[in-house]
Amino acid sequence: MTSPDVTVVVAVYNTMPYLTECLNSLVGQSIGLDRLEIVAVDDGSTDDSGAELDRYAKKYPDTVKVIHQANSGGPAAPSNRALDVATGRYVYFIGSDDHLGKEALARMVACADKHDSDVVVGKMVGTNGRYVHQALYKKSDPDVSLYDSALPYTLANTKLFRRELVEKYKLRFPEDLPVGSDQPFTVEACVRASKISVLADYTYYYAVKRGDASNITYRADHLARLRCTAKIMKHAAGLIEPGPQRDTVFKRHFNWEISKLIQADFPALDPQTRREVCAGIAGLADEYLTDPLRDSLPVTRRVRLALAQRGAVDELVAAIVDEEANGAPPFHLEDDRAFARYPGFRDPALNIPDRVFELIGESVPGRLSAGTEFVSAQWEQSGDDLSLAIAVQTALTGDTESAVIRLIQGSMPRSADKAGARRLPAGHELPAPVGEFTQEVAADGVGTVIRACIPIEPRQAQLGVRLYVDVAGWTYEIPVRGTDKPMPLARRWRSGTPYRVAARVNNKGRMVVLTGLLFPPANRWWSRVRPLLVRLKRKVSR
Repeated sequence: MTSPDVTVVVAVYNTMPYLTECLNSLVGQSIGLDRLEIVAVDDGSTDDSGAELDRYAKKYPDTVKVIHQANSGGPAAPSNRALDVATGRYVYFIGSDDHLGKEALARMVACADKHDSDVVVGKMVGTNGRYVHQALYKKSDPDVSLYDSALPYTLANTKLFRRELVEKYKLRFPEDLPVGSDQPFTVEACVRASKISVLADYTYYYAVKRGDASNITYRADHLARLRCTAKIMKHAAGLIEPGPQRDTVFKRHFNWEISKLIQADFPALDPQTRREVCAGIAGLADEYLTDPLRDSLPVTRRVRLALAQRGAVDELVAAIVDEEANGAPPFHLEDDRAFARYPGFRDPALNIPDRVFELIGESVPGRLSAGTEFVSAQWEQSGDDLSLAIAVQTALTGDTESAVIRLIQGSMPRSADKAGARRLPAGHELPAPVGEFTQEVAADGVGTVIRACIPIEPRQAQLGVRLYVDVAGWTYEIPVRGTDKPMPLARRWRSGTPYRVAARVNNKGRMVVLTGLLFPPANRWWSRVRPLLVRLKRKVSR
């Protein structure tokens, strides 16, 4: 009997009713039942999952094989059991609560055969609010590397593997990992593979978040996830020599699994658990967090990892709580460098290098926008001259001399809308600021108030009120958002030809200044039409 092209491995534990859709998506694959083998292992389910598997095995006896076993506590053991009996040229793994696109297996097998691929990754999407990293799926590529792509962020085993590779290196899933047991398998397969292909032309895999969020990934506690991550990284370290390639893979773990341990839910942990989490992170950071890898992380993650590494639990809690409540901390500008003033910044007791708090190549328009607040505005008139006296507070300290307010004609690009500000392109030239400017330390001591007195020109215009500031080598343009503070009343000015000026908040919440003639000249079209209407009215009245 000819071996099937692909064996699909399904580890099953209490996934009804999702299991039915999963199985339907498998037996309905366009590759055909004669080229397909399904090995489903019931890991001691207590719902109707076992009976549902038996029903499909009875209906498709030449395709579906079912193994029943006592519960093992995770997907690793049933997956290994299935691998032991798999006969396909390729093996594919699917979560028993997920499902495939109809052409998924046919397309992946064809790709592997065409390009002699050992691993094929088909586009995967999340449903029901399930998050799936999408960077790898920007385009199809027959030959990608683990070290120069987004593959490290896609280490689930939901891929097509050449079974010859799996058996050659005796790849199996570690059964002592309740979470992430697929990562050591996937990493080693990708390290050993002669070619890895990505298919982004079709939705191959639908990852489902259960309505009750009972997926095992969502149930593990902090310490369990920490222990699993440590074992995963140790396994990868045994495969990849220290250096840039290992840093590329480990960036995923520091940026994702480890950083998730010290997010908004960390302060609610009991004190002993917080200390244990920090101690575990410290061990991983001491072992694997190189300086280049640290520099490649966003400043928020860098700081939190450093505080955990120092065992500064109180400062770490304060940093998390404060950022959740108030947004990003102020930036301290110094010698063309910018530092995020998180707890621990230049604390001699902690001795954390300034580099940890520094903005290194990252764009921060959203943070600058969130820290910029309108304080007050009024008109100042002297004879026929009118100026806008405005005060804006920004969450910047230190060398803030570059911060100025300008009145700018024209709209900002749409790309600035989401962040609320934008970083100007390199080489972008701005006109010289007009007006008088002063600065003072904000009353709360954690920001700077920029004051400006800007002349208003007598012309027809709609001008955006924007703050410009240089931060870490880049110039940022930040629209001043109108708050609940009142705008100055509209005013008439100039004695010869009077003009009107008004300040308002537009539909994006941004402050604008409008100027124009108080009595605009008669419209030429109206001046021609009006006499005709008058004559017509006279005729009608007769």
